[in-house]
Amino acid sequence: MHKNDFSKGPVWKCILTQAVPLTIAQLVQLLYNIVDRIYIGHMGDENNIALTGVGLTFPIVTLIMAFTALFGMGGVPLFSIARGRKDTRRAEKIIGNSMGLLIVSALILTLLGYLFYEPVLYAFGASDDSFVYAESYIRIYLIGTVFTMITTGMNGYISAQGFPGLGMVTVIIGAVINIAIDPVFIFLLDMGVAGAAVATIISQIVSVVWVVRILFGAGMEVPLKVKNIKIEWGIAKGIIKLGLSNFVMQGTNCVVQVVCNSTLQSYGGDIYVGIMTVTNSIREIFTLPIGGIVSGSQPVIGYNYGAKAYDRVKSGIMFNSLIGTAYTTFAWILVLIFPGFFFSIFSDDIGMRDIGIEMLHIYFFGFVFMSFQFSGQTIFQAVGDANHAIFFSLLRKVIIVAPLTLILPAVGFGVKGVFLAEPVSNVIGGTACYLTMVRTMRRRLRNSATSAPTQPHNSI
Repeated sequence: MHKNDFSKGPVWKCILTQAVPLTIAQLVQLLYNIVDRIYIGHMGDENNIALTGVGLTFPIVTLIMAFTALFGMGGVPLFSIARGRKDTRRAEKIIGNSMGLLIVSALILTLLGYLFYEPVLYAFGASDDSFVYAESYIRIYLIGTVFTMITTGMNGYISAQGFPGLGMVTVIIGAVINIAIDPVFIFLLDMGVAGAAVATIISQIVSVVWVVRILFGAGMEVPLKVKNIKIEWGIAKGIIKLGLSNFVMQGTNCVVQVVCNSTLQSYGGDIYVGIMTVTNSIREIFTLPIGGIVSGSQPVIGYNYGAKAYDRVKSGIMFNSLIGTAYTTFAWILVLIFPGFFFSIFSDDIGMRDIGIEMLHIYFFGFVFMSFQFSGQTIFQAVGDANHAIFFSLLRKVIIVAPLTLILPAVGFGVKGVFLAEPVSNVIGGTACYLTMVRTMRRRLRNSATSAPTQPHNSI
């Protein structure tokens, strides 16, 4: 089908055709993820400690998403490259192996979650008061692990085949249901934090039914087939190798969240853990559009790289860079001008908001450098360069953020040091990632050009 062919038309148009519905989908996914926090943050007198409790579960949720990225999104670039090479059989095996890996890992993670969530939550910085809320949420949330992982991990294969609109609907279905029934369970049935988790599971079940139905359907160029849902080491190894970059990105977020929560608990107590929960939620809002753009560009760039259309790859890199820089600059300005508005979305506590505004200004300083990290990581993943993608994930989070989160508060910055670690890492890590990507891709494309067929130039 012509609309599945990323070798036709201007590259920027191919990317936007993918990115717009993906951005809408991620917007709805964001609402899916944060609506619980919004409702919980307005539960009444207990909202601060309840919000802190839910925030303490983030590292566990992030770890689940890390394995989803490892086995699901890790295969999508390989799938796109295989499609670009017209290797349908290999593409079928990749999508089937991803499904098999997701199912097995989801069952293992669910079991481990129930066995160890209590000591883990206390290790993450829970107090006796906040643990009550964290436990109420995570015990129910874990039931839906398999549904969450399949929905999120396999949805990328729908968009990668040129159907981002269907991928968008996947997210919209679950999010709309979650948003609609959340207040019923939280307030009307008076279930509080537990009600938020129940609503999330129900929405996940509906979403996974939709995704599986679409992928098994005849409308897919490379449909999911039962006979391919297995784990073949040769295919799985390739998925895991490239997926490691996604895993490290998510996994290091988990590490940073743990370090931040435990350090904030030591230097500031539950209120600062709650402020970090709100700050991370606001960051998710503002990284959403740039996330949609890079997600939309990845299958386009991967397809054209596989097809040896190197001029189109260059155009995709340029478009990513320009639009990412423009957007993150705009987002940074918005946070500087309206910090109170964004904080009040998640909490109506005046004392918490006054402190939180100062922390927001620190945390978002130099936000524009995030676009460099996003762009560099995306290109490395799109062309199958797992080593660079993994290294720069580790550099920003493990080598820079985590140590600074521990060091800065201890040398006199106090709780402010925890929030300061993020912008420092953005500047150093983002710049290093982008410059390395540019140098690497110039060399790689120049060396490959002599053996590639002549391609028509498509400028942006």
